[in-house]
Amino acid sequence: MLALLLFFFADHAPPPVQPIAYSHKLHAGTLGLACKTCHTNPDPGELMGFPATGVCMTCHQTVKKDSPQIQKLAAFHEHKQPVPWKRVYQIPSFVYFSHRTHLESGTACETCHGPVKERDALWREKILSMGNCMECHQKTHALNDCDTCHEPR
Repeated sequence: MLALLLFFFADHAPPPVQPIAYSHKLHAGTLGLACKTCHTNPDPGELMGFPATGVCMTCHQTVKKDSPQIQKLAAFHEHKQPVPWKRVYQIPSFVYFSHRTHLESGTACETCHGPVKERDALWREKILSMGNCMECHQKTHALNDCDTCHEPR
């Protein structure tokens, strides 16, 4: 129940402690990497995935390879293990949300995730409530009836 309350009401919740320090500000901001460079959207398109270690190691075989954080990454890669990243946002099981549908309609990642390019660590800074989602749907003239996001019972 606490997780559900945090989903709806937490803004500026502290960033989760990640297994490897990662700066979106550096990668997306300074280096200009697009979100989709690292975050894939596998079928059926609901979730955005975390990057495979091979994606990171494409650059980090040579870039900052002596960094303790990159050495942790390299160890996950060598052992063929995914990095156990912690999700910042979690959609409740009773809500249907498709990242693919939103991306294809032109919704920017920053609409829900905030100014990612300005953040070293990400936290739940946007309140993802039903009211906020409905308000966005109204502004963008998207469907706003119950069964758009909830399975009819």
